[in-house]
Amino acid sequence: MSNQDKITALYCRLSKDDLNVGDSDSIVHQRAILEKYAKDNCFPNIRVFVDDGYSGVSFDRPGFQEMYKLIEAGKVGIVITKDLSRLGRNYIEVGNYTEFVFPRFGVRYIAINDNYDSLFSDNNELAPFKNLFNEAVFKAKAERGERLGTTIPYGYRRDPNSGKECHLLINEETAPVVRMIFSMCAEGIGPSNIAKALKEKKILKPTFYRFQKEGRYGTHTDPESPYTWNTRTISDILDNEIYLGHTINCRTRIASFKDKRTIKVPKEEQLRFENTHEAIIDKETWDIVHKVREGRIRKTRMGEINKYSGLIYCADCGRKHYLYRGRTVKRESYSFICGNYHKHVGIEKCTPHSIREVVLDEIVLEEINRALYYARNNTKEFTDYISKKTSSQYRKELNAKTAELSKAEKRIIELKSLFKRLYEDNVLGRISDEQYRMLSLDYNDEQKELEQSIPDLQKEIDALKSECTNVQKFLDIVRKYVHVEELTSEVLRTFISKIVVHEREKKHSQTSPQQIDIYFRYIGTFALPNTTDAAEETKQDERRTA
Repeated sequence: MSNQDKITALYCRLSKDDLNVGDSDSIVHQRAILEKYAKDNCFPNIRVFVDDGYSGVSFDRPGFQEMYKLIEAGKVGIVITKDLSRLGRNYIEVGNYTEFVFPRFGVRYIAINDNYDSLFSDNNELAPFKNLFNEAVFKAKAERGERLGTTIPYGYRRDPNSGKECHLLINEETAPVVRMIFSMCAEGIGPSNIAKALKEKKILKPTFYRFQKEGRYGTHTDPESPYTWNTRTISDILDNEIYLGHTINCRTRIASFKDKRTIKVPKEEQLRFENTHEAIIDKETWDIVHKVREGRIRKTRMGEINKYSGLIYCADCGRKHYLYRGRTVKRESYSFICGNYHKHVGIEKCTPHSIREVVLDEIVLEEINRALYYARNNTKEFTDYISKKTSSQYRKELNAKTAELSKAEKRIIELKSLFKRLYEDNVLGRISDEQYRMLSLDYNDEQKELEQSIPDLQKEIDALKSECTNVQKFLDIVRKYVHVEELTSEVLRTFISKIVVHEREKKHSQTSPQQIDIYFRYIGTFALPNTTDAAEETKQDERRTA
């Protein structure tokens, strides 16, 4: 959740004893002060929480507990009270919330009359000055693109001539291990199985390697298990852009000077500097690996990982396909079916859209070799055709998604207006309470559904904008292959971005025609005329060359 989306909580409390003080501490007076302060400082999403007639000794108050649940859920960015006593009169508990609880959840706390702001204040007189000084130095280095960590990433070594800047050079001993990890992941092997493979090969885990080379004994340097790689270590390597040659600063921060726990910083707030050192992994491998990881590849009940996992989609409902297999079913009968249909069998949420794995293998392999043949032997014709076709295709899809987003945003504005009119009609007696309840529930459900769909639509639009046609990138891949004999997970994800399966013209019929849309990376769908014999022509060319 971004800071602009988080709630600014205005908390008002008044005990029975405070009633004798007069209007200066009344709920109305507190609220007016807090709202003016929040608006003057342009704090977003203001929401008021009130405990009228509750003692400040206990924190078991309905208004406070409602606010605290939202804090725990990460939905609150700022809490403001008139003064510290409005938060509570148990000063030990107040100190616990201001120094530990609020920082733990990334909440800024302000007590207006006490001139207390956790962003700039602290009970320790020297702490704010030390904190601000250290943070300023740290931030200046981060903004210059300097490496901030003291530990050299696995796969690299420190440049002895770089001085304090700590420039990175490739470590020829460990960089091949990093490449091996990425290569195995590209083939569809998960982090836990990669860790097992490294152990079997007796490759020292990073902490033990560092101990051997530098004598640095870390908390995870177990001399009894020097080859036991942690699954988390593998995942961290696969997700670290440092292996692309980039430096990413300010990825984490600590809650406060007293609470040293690490908090992840949102990606958009991190500082990114590209090509600061030599890359170990090329962008193509990185993209394949993250396509694999985004597909959430998991083992089947039979302990295997399917190469198509996360790539096949239903043409009608858009859900991913599920591999149907069993111990008594022959391999040639393994089939992919719509995940929506599989989950709601008997409810008719969707239809099977079934396709056998062996049939799909044949189709995909033929399409890859067809594209390979024409890209290699008719490069100009191929480039002209793809550029013209895909630019039109992407533009059409982008326009459709943009229109859908605009429609959703417009409908949300309409619903807000409807809510307002509905409330007024209920207050004026034009509709009953029961009618109001039913209608508001329907509108509320629709609004929630639209609000949930908007980030997904925006993500798809951003992906389409950045995924514009790049024939040259596809041709770079083509140069590495002449003809593909076997459809491995790595080959599949090198060439294919997604496969869309349509329902057969006659449902459940194995002989009825069925449309399969295969989307290649960088170029989308591919269908030049008179290309049915491409694979055979390629084989004949190979024989003549031999």
